[in-house]
Amino acid sequence: MRFVDAATRNLFFTGKGGVGKTSLACAAAIALADRGRRVLLVSTDPASNLDEVLGVTLNGTPTAVPGVPALSALNLDPLEAARAYRERMVAPYRGLLPEAALTSIEEQLSGACTVEVAAFDEFSRLLGHPEATAGFDHVIFDTAPTGHTLRLLTLPSAWTGFINTNTTGTSCLGPLAGLEAQRALYDATVCALANRAFTTLVLVARPDRSSLKEAARTSAELSALGLTNQHLVVNGVFAANDSRDPVARALAARGEDALAAIPEVLGSLERTEVPLLAHNLIGVDAVRQVIDHPSQPSGAVLTARASLTAPLLSLSSLVDTIASAGRGVVMTMGKGGVGKTSVAAAIAVDLARRGHAVHLSTTDPAAHVADTVSDGVQGLRVSRIDPCAETERYREEVLATAGAGLDAAGRALLEEDLRSPCTEEVAVFRAFAAVVAEGANGYVVLDTAPTGHTLLLLDAAEAYHREVLRQASAMPESVWQLLPRLRDPEFTRVILVTLPEATPVHEARRLQEDLDRAGIHPYAWVVNQSLALTTAANPLLVARGAHELGYIDEVRGGLATRIAGVPWLTLPPIGPAGLRAMLQTPLDGPGA
Repeated sequence: MRFVDAATRNLFFTGKGGVGKTSLACAAAIALADRGRRVLLVSTDPASNLDEVLGVTLNGTPTAVPGVPALSALNLDPLEAARAYRERMVAPYRGLLPEAALTSIEEQLSGACTVEVAAFDEFSRLLGHPEATAGFDHVIFDTAPTGHTLRLLTLPSAWTGFINTNTTGTSCLGPLAGLEAQRALYDATVCALANRAFTTLVLVARPDRSSLKEAARTSAELSALGLTNQHLVVNGVFAANDSRDPVARALAARGEDALAAIPEVLGSLERTEVPLLAHNLIGVDAVRQVIDHPSQPSGAVLTARASLTAPLLSLSSLVDTIASAGRGVVMTMGKGGVGKTSVAAAIAVDLARRGHAVHLSTTDPAAHVADTVSDGVQGLRVSRIDPCAETERYREEVLATAGAGLDAAGRALLEEDLRSPCTEEVAVFRAFAAVVAEGANGYVVLDTAPTGHTLLLLDAAEAYHREVLRQASAMPESVWQLLPRLRDPEFTRVILVTLPEATPVHEARRLQEDLDRAGIHPYAWVVNQSLALTTAANPLLVARGAHELGYIDEVRGGLATRIAGVPWLTLPPIGPAGLRAMLQTPLDGPGA
């Protein structure tokens, strides 16, 4: 990886979920440490899997990584950061303010945006305070999926702007005096991010059009923030040496076509291509091979062509059981990049084909649903919960209700309050609840955001209604009914989507545990894009398929009561034909 040879002090990995940011961040960190550099690897991802990749239990303080003497790593836990942030905001007022006032401040600090800004506080401490990382030559940040990352990067200017214009002395983050004290740190953080000699933004993508399109959007938005020192890494590039294998030919051709049509904004960047490997990148020794990038799997792996212990359901069979209800909500959830959008679109298209009225929507900031469906399908309506549009609609509603009887000064104060970044979160949440309510009269299929964002939305069902009631004259019925509807297995069917790999399976397992604690029990799992369920004969693809079988059996062995399989398809899962191909009956295993 060329960017490692001339690495700046900070490397900041970003990209669409599932493209391999963590693996590449770990590979860069290990490579620099192996050269004798002192390296700190930091995850700002709410769904971090650094522990699993590096084989060490991490927390919020630097922990030595076994087998790599010069490398330490840590996880920034957003929820723990939020708890500490709340205490920092409230503690100075204990004994000075009435208990009711303290309770009010704590309520204001219960929103998801508090989690965001608290995590950014920790991030800023590492990047904006040189002494915090003085013992290291390099600091490498393994960031969250793109939408979350961009929120982190824009928070300094967003909150600083709010501080500059707010005259009430309070916000959804509590007393502004607490934020005011952070202004110098936030400014230093922004300067460090924009310093080309100090920081490199590593954009990670896969060799497919959707991933490269997302990387181009990220590149443009980072550049608009003044973050122009960017390097593109295309991960998982595959060359088909065996032209007789249709799966290998299709995989290679799809990558070649995507790179040939690479967006202009990416074409001007320095680029590193990392080849597709036969093995999962779990453990330090496996991650080191990203740098060595062997071109072929070992002979021992090539012979591992065992079949599944039992066949999987087809996606069409899963839709059979969903269609028998006649109405309701289907939500696809899972780690970013596992194909939630494609699975949601395939289910929606199949329900519409069966004569049902279907509304396919998304809460994902990346919003690729319309691109996936592409052509019109009779009976299917496609929408997106647009944060900008929903925020403006919500502002107008609050001003028309809560602001109707206010004098000029009171209305001005309300307008200031509505400029808080929390307003967007509240607005998107209300729109989400309204879409779910449509499941009472037909089918709603929701392609949800990557795991961390999704959980913030679900948590908002209880955290935000205080904010909504405070600002609006009445909470919509859809908001009151949201949690009961999500918890009703006859109304909402949650489908966890995973790839047959360690990190996506284990992340989906953690998500299932979180949902269970919230009283929401997944209806089924879908193992997507499986090479084990194809007829691939290419040795590298056969080896990858053989590695998948253990993770498929792990899902079957106690995580899921229903499990459907979708093979890696030679036809891209775009448009009605590509989505219909996802519904086919999966094979039993490699070479079947």
